[in-house]
Amino acid sequence: QVQLVESGGGLVQPGGSLRLSCAASGIIFSICAVAWYRQAPGKERELVAAITSGGNTNYADSVKGRFTISRDNAKNTVYLQMNSLKFEDTAVYYCSVIGSQNYWGQGTQVAVSS
Repeated sequence: QVQLVESGGGLVQPGGSLRLSCAASGIIFSICAVAWYRQAPGKERELVAAITSGGNTNYADSVKGRFTISRDNAKNTVYLQMNSLKFEDTAVYYCSVIGSQNYWGQGTQVAVSS
């Protein structure tokens, strides 16, 4: 079955950086679009960044210029490099692989606090 395992979350000060990883198995990763979502307490889950199988990317306006999504098909892994983190980036971050259906990881917590 499809499994997505996120890692890389943690506690960081404002202005700091984190890199999230999501390793996929059980799916032909290279032909799938992949996305990162986040959900803050009391808020709906929102799209943060996405990357197509061809490498085209798009970002939420709130993270443009600060976050970068990338993928390594040889490792079946998608990354989210997050720079210049702000308090409002605090959330649980989920990766999603769009195959025959949307598959989701378990989430990784990112907390931005001084």
